[in-house]
Amino acid sequence: MTAGPHLNTASNAPVAEERPLEKALGHQVRVLRRERDLSVADLGAAAGISPGMISKIENGAISPSLASINAIALALNVPITALFAAFEETRDCSHVKRGQGVLIERRGTKVGHIYELLGAGIRGDVVVEPYLITLQEEAEAYTGFRHVGTEFIYMLTGEVVYHHSGLDYHLGPGDALMFDSNGLHGPAKLLKTPTTYLSIIVYPRG
Repeated sequence: MTAGPHLNTASNAPVAEERPLEKALGHQVRVLRRERDLSVADLGAAAGISPGMISKIENGAISPSLASINAIALALNVPITALFAAFEETRDCSHVKRGQGVLIERRGTKVGHIYELLGAGIRGDVVVEPYLITLQEEAEAYTGFRHVGTEFIYMLTGEVVYHHSGLDYHLGPGDALMFDSNGLHGPAKLLKTPTTYLSIIVYPRG
């Protein structure tokens, strides 16, 4: 069975918005038009473009010619660059070289639990925190972690019994666990140390 044009991975994430430049341009034209209290027909008449075409441009349905963009900019009395103000071509990316993540060393009952934050700064409605967690030989069991969101664990080395909401899971290299992190969780038994695993925590930005 051949995958469809949008099935590039097994992810169920929505497909990235099509025509982002056209939609950003259309949004900006609409904003500037309304700021000047102009109707679609008014702008069309001033720019020498039909109202139907103006509507399509504002809805991001078409890629207008440079001549049309220039005519609209003149009609709105703004530079062409102002029509692209809502379009941001750059996308966030966080690159952390090996051993250069932000280290968070736990104290008290969580001594020997070392967290290395592997990425940060991605914008949007959702926060993603990827950690490389190391449980050293002196680390003690601790099952009192509790926080908003969803957590995914992927074991790299060692062996632990991991507790979540009243249930225990025996984890070794290659094992994975994903859970609602509102429930009490953490390593209940350290069977083989040092233990390392990836922990990815996802929660809505407050």
